[in-house]
Amino acid sequence: MPEPGLLLDTHCWLWLEFGEPDRFTRSARAVVERAARAEQLCVSIISVWEIGLLESKGRLELNLSCAEWVEQALATPGLSLLPLTTKIALESSRLPGRCPGDPADRILLATARITGARFMTKDEKLLDYGRQHHAKVVSA
Repeated sequence: MPEPGLLLDTHCWLWLEFGEPDRFTRSARAVVERAARAEQLCVSIISVWEIGLLESKGRLELNLSCAEWVEQALATPGLSLLPLTTKIALESSRLPGRCPGDPADRILLATARITGARFMTKDEKLLDYGRQHHAKVVSA
């Protein structure tokens, strides 16, 4: 049985694309590399939105236009883009347990829950949600 996909939090995707592997722990780097080789590395469309927002507010500098950067980043071997579906949108409004209030984080968690993906993040609130066993959350 194949492993479930690995959904990257937005900051993890940025680290990967900016060539900052040292931001990940050694074991997290190995998980990312394995997922990429198996073509099971994923990002959510909400991460594209977050990157666009960060760039438009001047909180993120890209070496290309935002649209070109996203297009290039999405062409990373082994990486696929997960859509925001009706099921994910509804799940994000009904997450069990004590979940973060940030809408983007809720959509990321709902995406992981609906697709069965493991969700990789450094965000303590999201890691804590994983400790509640409502989603498969792994530390970056």
